[in-house]
Amino acid sequence: MARHFHLVTGWGPSYPETTGYIVPTLIDAWKRTGNAEARLRAQSMLEWLTRIQYPEGAFPGGTVLSEPRVPVTFNTGQVLLGLASGVGEFGVAYRDSMRRAANWLADTQDADGCWRRYPTPFAAPGEKTYETHVAFGLLEAARQEPESGYADAALANVRWALRQQTANGWLAQCCLDDPRRPLTHTLGYALRGVAEAYRFTEDSVYLNAARKTADGLVSALHPDGYLPGRLNPDWSPAVSWVCLTGSIQIAHCLLMLYEWTGEAPYLDAAVALNRFCAPHGEYRRGD
Repeated sequence: MARHFHLVTGWGPSYPETTGYIVPTLIDAWKRTGNAEARLRAQSMLEWLTRIQYPEGAFPGGTVLSEPRVPVTFNTGQVLLGLASGVGEFGVAYRDSMRRAANWLADTQDADGCWRRYPTPFAAPGEKTYETHVAFGLLEAARQEPESGYADAALANVRWALRQQTANGWLAQCCLDDPRRPLTHTLGYALRGVAEAYRFTEDSVYLNAARKTADGLVSALHPDGYLPGRLNPDWSPAVSWVCLTGSIQIAHCLLMLYEWTGEAPYLDAAVALNRFCAPHGEYRRGD
């Protein structure tokens, strides 16, 4: 999957990270619609990912043209989402690749649950609470390998991240380059990882933590769905523009929270975010 499409230069180079986490979407599309092409494309992507995997199980950061080419924790976790989905759909063909990626993540994790050894060279240095989205990958691998210990590693990371959470739901160290005013993109990653910890365990600790962060994000949302793309620790706007990717990630998490709690403000906020990002769509309560 290309990193981007540019109106002047066309398609960008292939991007292992996003190729990995698009695979589950394609498989889900196949299951929901019967579109066989979606399933074939998912399998083609998986075949490519297994060919570029490092022998130790990791995957590189950046695109296939990025330098330096080094193993990166975050990108490996995102590809792991696709590999785990591939095992669930296609079986044994991708199990070894999934295990090697998951084992590498578990083996390179620090004792407190944080990953520090293999950061991306394409972001500012330092700990990253948004790597709960790596924990999400390990949880999906744990669904395929329940006795593996992958869930223990995943939840250790989520617990570490929640030690960085403040009373108002703010998460420290949660940005690619400026943790004082993080992107909604990385806040969305972090929130999804905490929400997935609840989906896996049904432990209310994770649900309550996810709600605290979600409530902070909702407090920054305008009625028309406008959410500033960077936020301050008191949830006030830090910029005037919108990060559409972050808005959609957060909308997804809010829909998960609505499903679990039945609380309409989460649904209303998710619908507003989606409407802002896709203004010509039709969204109605109950859809």
